[in-house]
Parts: sequence; C-alpha cells; structure tokens
Amino acid sequence: MGLFNRKNDVATTTAAPQTVNPALAALTGEYTIDPAHSSIGFTVRHAMVTNVRGSFSDHEGTLRLDGSDPSSSTATIDVKIASVDTGIADRDGHLRSGDFFDAEKFPMMTFRSTTAEQLGGEKYRITGDLTIKDVTRPLSIDLEFNGAATDPYGNERVGFEGSAEILRSEWGLTWNAALETGGVMVSDKVKLNFDISAIKSAA
Repeated sequence: MGLFNRKNDVATTTAAPQTVNPALAALTGEYTIDPAHSSIGFTVRHAMVTNVRGSFSDHEGTLRLDGSDPSSSTATIDVKIASVDTGIADRDGHLRSGDFFDAEKFPMMTFRSTTAEQLGGEKYRITGDLTIKDVTRPLSIDLEFNGAATDPYGNERVGFEGSAEILRSEWGLTWNAALETGGVMVSDKVKLNFDISAIKSAA
C-alpha cells in the first residue's frame, strides 16, 4: 500500500482516470508525531575509528497524509537542540556550545517538507528544508512506510523509519581537532536516523 504517487516522467495528452485505493484513502488526515514512541538520532565517526550515536529527546511534529493525492502529503518536525543526548554529559555540553549548535542562540532545528515521491514498494523520498542554526538547506530523507494500526487505546497510528546523510559543515557546524596520527576528531559526514510513530487526530 503506497503513500506517495510515483512521478510520471513522460507527459500524456489524456490523463488516465485514477482509482483510489480504499485502504490508502482511509489514512487521509492529520497526524501528530508521538515522541514517546519515536526517535530522531544521528551517527558520526569519532577519531576516525569508531561511531558515536546520539539522539534528541525533545521533538514534535505533524504529518498530513492525503490518500487521494499522496504526493501532496507533508511533514514538519521541530527539534529542541538542548535535548541532545549522547550518553556523556560533557560531550552533550560541548555539542550545545558555540563550537557546535550554539543552542542558547539557536534553540531549534526544523524540517519542512516540500515534495514527496515513491521509490518503489514501500520506499519513499521526502525532500524539504532543514534549518540548523541560521542556515537552511535542502534535505532528502529516504523512508520506509512500516504500516498502519490501531493501538489498544484506540489510536490510529502510522509508522515510518528512514535516514539521510549530511555534511555538517554545510550547516555551519565546522568545529574539529586534528589528530597526531592524521585525520580529524569528528567526521564531516553525519547520518541522521528517523523512527516515527504518528497518531491520527480526531476528525
């Protein structure tokens, strides 16, 4: 069951009538991301030899799914930078400082989708604007639709998981330190990870 229409590469003079999948149409509506059952995290190479993983515990967002025109579906995410957690308090404090996110001056990281497309099967790509500090740049997130279900409390849920890679320097996150053996302390490439559960709003 797809959420987003595949874009047509070749225009046709007569549009074929579209049949809306009833199961897909039933997903139409506004959804609120459930932070208790969602995670937004990152992975970055440290000292050229290992990965450090972290997440942001304070985030919120909305999805608007349109079953009749899935390519019109949208997503917004707001992340509070001060909630960064890598499991090491000193490292988290450094990430909040002016060397990295400067959380006091720029408290939020945001994503606003602009387009959506189907890649095949249940795989999709959402493209939008990611803002970190005072820099806004395009970001594409590859997602997999994990399905829809009604939980024991009667909430209608949808689930997605996905990832994207960025160069942190493109958003002004340039701090680093050289290693005596060559290379740098923190890689420029960062993998972003998304695991989203969203609850449908009451009609």
